[in-house]
Amino acid sequence: MGQAYSAGLTVTDNIILRKERILPLKGQVLVKKGDKVKAEDVVAETLLPGKVIPFNLANKLGVTPQQLVNYIKIKPGDKITQKTVLAETKGLFGLGIMKTEILSPIEGEVENISSVTGQILLREPRIPVQVKAFIDGLVTDIIEEEGVIIENKSAYIQGIFGLGGETFGELKMIAESPDDELDVAKIDASCAGKIIVAGAFAPYHAIDIARKNGVKAIITGGIDDQDIKKLLGYDIGVAITGHENIGITIVCTEGFGRINMAQKTFNLLKHFEGYKTSIHGRTQIRAGVIRPEIIIPLQFEEQELVAKEVSMPILEIGTVIRIIRQPHFGHIAKVTALPEELTKVESETLVRVLEAEFENGTKIIVPRANVEVIES
Repeated sequence: MGQAYSAGLTVTDNIILRKERILPLKGQVLVKKGDKVKAEDVVAETLLPGKVIPFNLANKLGVTPQQLVNYIKIKPGDKITQKTVLAETKGLFGLGIMKTEILSPIEGEVENISSVTGQILLREPRIPVQVKAFIDGLVTDIIEEEGVIIENKSAYIQGIFGLGGETFGELKMIAESPDDELDVAKIDASCAGKIIVAGAFAPYHAIDIARKNGVKAIITGGIDDQDIKKLLGYDIGVAITGHENIGITIVCTEGFGRINMAQKTFNLLKHFEGYKTSIHGRTQIRAGVIRPEIIIPLQFEEQELVAKEVSMPILEIGTVIRIIRQPHFGHIAKVTALPEELTKVESETLVRVLEAEFENGTKIIVPRANVEVIES
């Protein structure tokens, strides 16, 4: 058998990217097709409905629900402040003496008035939501009232695991080699607003110092799972990540524990030091896989943005792979053979395997399900 298909992980210095930037509900698109945008540009915005607050107005006023209509001063759709009178009695003998006024407990608007229950529903102010471009690029399509599609040419790296949301900044190398640990002595005010690159490992104390110095993101080979728990205050489990409010974004390119960053990944990051970089830590490992991404926009001409046919990564002789199961988790190797026959593994299961060679010349046999292709 000459080749096979496998899950892939992209690490490349030149790729055409296409990103949808979509609002959570319908709103207004602020750019037009053909516009060039920067990562920080707002491309669409909308208003999310505010929280609904039930308020028993009849009870507060001391009347029955049916009587409420005689005293109410507002109607559905009205804008209100905490000085707005919702209802008031006419006072003693209708002369305004000892009258009762009920003021709104919130700012917002009136959602609904019920003459059956005497309750009104008040809605807090709408919450503005803006969607930024996230990457420098060209608006190639508009989705009316929903968002845009942005394309660019970039150097591009997919990570294994990440934490934290979208951010962007200048790429700064802290590590001098792929096996370095993040050195706290090199993290200072000059790192503020930057995306810094560690080598094999970023310990909790270094992450904390980076956060305090205004670092926007850390790219590291590995991270300790207990340090993740310290950062979050809870076990991560199998949830989708990328929405954590921890003051910094972290992308692991290799996995958990101390794992040397792949030489190719390290070299690519080093080559683009000083470049503006977009990064996010969103990760989902189940159906609908989402990987954290490191995107370094490059100069391009519009005619270069030609959609390429998406194909499955191919396992063949010479393919560079990453092993994603113990005992060689995170290690990089090159495929040297793809035997057709099924092979019995430790679990007594018959599976298809491959032969791979590490950089030091050591060869291993590993199930094909335990590897992923590193795409170029």
